[in-house]
Amino acid sequence: MYKWFLASRYLSTKLIAFFGIASVMLCVAMVLVVLSVMGGFLDTVRERSRGLHSELILDSGSLQGFPFYEEFGTYAKEAFPDLVSVTTPVIYSYGIFRVPATNWTKPTRIVGIRMDDYIKVNDFAKGLHYQRYYPGTTHLGLQAQPVAGVDGDGRLALPDDLEKANRRWQASEVDRKRIESFAMNPFEIAEWPHITTRTAGERAYAADFGSPRYDGEKHYGIVVGTDMLNERRPDGKFNRYVARGAQVALTLLPLTPKGNATGEPPVRLPLRYVDDSHTGIYEIDNLCVYVDFDMVQQKLAMDAQERTDGTMAPARANQLLIGLVEGADMDAAKVQLADAWDRFRDSVEPNLDSDERLALDFAELQTWEDLQRPFIAAVEKEKVLVTFLFSMISMVAIVLVGCIFYMIVEKKTRDIGILKALGASGRGVAILFIGYATAVGVVGTALGSALGTVIVWRINDIQDFLASLHPELRVWSPEVYSFDQIPNIVKPWDVFLIALFAVVATVIGSLIPAWIAARVWPIKALRYE
Repeated sequence: MYKWFLASRYLSTKLIAFFGIASVMLCVAMVLVVLSVMGGFLDTVRERSRGLHSELILDSGSLQGFPFYEEFGTYAKEAFPDLVSVTTPVIYSYGIFRVPATNWTKPTRIVGIRMDDYIKVNDFAKGLHYQRYYPGTTHLGLQAQPVAGVDGDGRLALPDDLEKANRRWQASEVDRKRIESFAMNPFEIAEWPHITTRTAGERAYAADFGSPRYDGEKHYGIVVGTDMLNERRPDGKFNRYVARGAQVALTLLPLTPKGNATGEPPVRLPLRYVDDSHTGIYEIDNLCVYVDFDMVQQKLAMDAQERTDGTMAPARANQLLIGLVEGADMDAAKVQLADAWDRFRDSVEPNLDSDERLALDFAELQTWEDLQRPFIAAVEKEKVLVTFLFSMISMVAIVLVGCIFYMIVEKKTRDIGILKALGASGRGVAILFIGYATAVGVVGTALGSALGTVIVWRINDIQDFLASLHPELRVWSPEVYSFDQIPNIVKPWDVFLIALFAVVATVIGSLIPAWIAARVWPIKALRYE
C-alpha cells in the first residue's frame, strides 16, 4: 500500500517529475501527429484511388487500346449476373486544351466516358461542381450555352431546365454589378444562381439582356479538372473565370492500332464547358478532361474502321470498367472474370490480325488496388519509415526518464533507507519507483494524446494561421502532396498503441534507477548526508 501512496505523493509534490511528464507528453503528441497525418494520407490515397475506378478494370496498357471490349462486357454481365452489375468502356488519350476567349492553352489527358454508366462504377459524380447545384443538368451531349435573362416576373433567371433543377438559391438584394456579372456569366458564382430584381431601375437594366435562353451553336460537352481551369483561393475554394457553357477546344492526335499516327492532321474539336471535376487529387484535377466516349472514339479513329481488304476492324477502347454487385468479393470476382477473359480472348483471336491479337494479349484484368499498387505501396513505406524515425527520436523520453529517476533515487537515498529500516523489501522499493514512473507515463500519455489529437484536428487551421503570417510558412502544398487539405483524422487504435508504447517505454526507462534503489543498504542510506 505504501508503494502507491508514496508514488502519488512524489508525483504531486516533486517538481522534477513534471519534466518527465512533459517529455512523455511531447513525444506522444509528436508521434500521434505524424502517425495520424501519414495514416490519413494513406487512407486518402486509397479512398481517392477507389473513387477513380471501378472494382475491376480490364486495362489495355497502351494508348491504341484493345478490341471487343463491348462484347466482353455483355458476356460478363450475362455469364456472371451475381457478380457484375455494370460495365462501361473508357478511352484515354492526350491532347491540347484551349479556351479561345482567353487563349488559355494547356496539355491535357483526355478521358472518354459514357457518363450515365461511368458514375455508377465510381465516385465521379460526387466531385462535379454544377451537378451539385443543378442536379441532372451535367451531360456530355450536344448543347448550347445557357444565358441568364429576365422572366415574366422581372426576375433575372436561367433557362427553364436549370431553374427547375434548383430553386433553393435566392438573393434578396442585388446591385447593378451583380446583375451585369450574372448576365455575362450566369454560373460565375454557384451560390447565386437566381437573382430577384426589386427596383424599376434594375428591371429596366436587366431587360436589356432579353429572356433566359440558350445561345450559340450546339457542341458536345466537356468536364474539366477543377485545378486545370480555375484558381484555388487560400480558403480552398475556387475562383471560376469561365462561364458554364463557354466554348473551349481540344486538339487530338489519332493513332492506328499499331500506335502510329494516322497521317491525318490533328483533330480540333469545339466543345462546351459544362462542369468541373474535383477528385481531390491534384495531379488528376490539374490534367484531366472528360468528354463523350462515342464522340472521342470516332475522332480518334478508334471506332470500327474499314481495312484495305474491305473487312472491318473492330472498335477499340483503353479500359473496360467492371462494377460489381453490392457485397461481391472483389478478389474472388477477379479470379473468375480473369478466367472468363482468357476464354473469351481465345475464342475471338483466330478472326483477328496480328496487331489486334497482340492488343488483346496485352489487356489485363486488375482490381483498383492492383492498378494503384505502386503508388499505395510507396505511401505505405513512407508511413512506416517516417513513423519509425519519429519513434526513434521519441526514444529520448526513455533516456530522459532514466536520468530523472536516477536523480530522484540519489536525492531520496535517505527515504529509501528509512523504508528499508521499517521493513520494506528491495523488491518493494523497486516497485515504488516503477509505480512512480508508471504514474508519470500515464499522466504524460494522457496529456500528450489530448494535445496531439487537438493538433491533428486543427492542423489545417494551424497551417492557415502560419500562412497568414507569411506565405512561405505554408507547409502543405496541394501541388506537392496531391491533396488539397492535410489529413486530420485521429484513429482510436493509433492512440491506444501509442499510449501503450509510451507507458511501457517510461517504465523501461525507470528500471535501472529502480534496481539501484532496491540495492541500497539501509545503514548506508541512513548515514547518507
